[in-house]
Amino acid sequence: MTLPSSLSSVTGIVALVLLAWATDLRASPLFEDHAVLDVTLRGPLGSVFADTEDRAEREFVIQFNGDERQVKVRVRGNSRVRVCEFPPLRLNFRQADVVQTVFDGQDKLKLVTHCRNQDRAEQDLLEEYAAYRVLNVLTDTSFRVRLLRMSYVDTDGELKEKGARRFAFVLETVEQLAARMGARPVTMEGVPKRRHDLEQAALVYVYQYLIANTDWGLVKADYDEGCCHNIELFELDGIVVFVPYDLDLSGLVNARYAFPDRTLRIKKVTQRLYRGLCTDRSILEAALDEVIAREPQITAVVRDTPGLTGDNREKAIRFVGRFFEKAADREKLLDEFERRCVG
Repeated sequence: MTLPSSLSSVTGIVALVLLAWATDLRASPLFEDHAVLDVTLRGPLGSVFADTEDRAEREFVIQFNGDERQVKVRVRGNSRVRVCEFPPLRLNFRQADVVQTVFDGQDKLKLVTHCRNQDRAEQDLLEEYAAYRVLNVLTDTSFRVRLLRMSYVDTDGELKEKGARRFAFVLETVEQLAARMGARPVTMEGVPKRRHDLEQAALVYVYQYLIANTDWGLVKADYDEGCCHNIELFELDGIVVFVPYDLDLSGLVNARYAFPDRTLRIKKVTQRLYRGLCTDRSILEAALDEVIAREPQITAVVRDTPGLTGDNREKAIRFVGRFFEKAADREKLLDEFERRCVG
């Protein structure tokens, strides 16, 4: 069918706009570098922390690389808002204000913070950052992260001094990841069992087992709008892929506030439990082999994570090392996956 010339022109313009938007997202410099970025955030933090219901945005000033820009800030999240003294935040940039800066192309960014004004809580944050970086090693179909060294200045005067300078990290947005993949984010009522990428899903299952994360599922949680819990869905050419996020309750992190779901019948989050969908053994085997082949890179990501103390660095290395010790008997581990698989 031939489109009318006027409609064809409009369609072409729309396509060019969409292409420019996607290209701009892909070209964003923030996640192209793993160097720690020094940032100062100045504004009414006390008021932001107190506003967990309406979550109104408040005006802040953010400083980085000699630049100073305006940014709007509010709290975000679900469980962490309830348990954290220093809850996670959302940074809302006016894109025109950050052109030709490291935040060029950014709009609304999730800022993962240190939760509590304790050194241990900051170590938990760094281990969660490492967990994201491990998935980056395994696949580009994953959220990129950037580590920040944050200085917080509370103009309300309520912030404790000990919490004024801490590590944090920001996550790539859903839109940016979709643009990189050439896919689109989708919301569904349930997992599309007949049209998801079996190989990519199997890699996610093995990864979640590697970091001992059970705080996820391919079903709808009570407070989620659709499937799935702590999994974003993306569709490309009719095929759906799963991308994990919110990794703070994993065994690799072992946060002080982390407890497993009672229905899983494990006593602590450091116990590994396979929760993937039942799938063909050959597909699981290929995914397991892919993870095993990346052992040096995975260990290096954990070892080289900035800010980890010596004891926590060694503990994290030993934790991932126990997975690879277990994976040395591939057939036995695959048997376990098949016994524990869902559906």
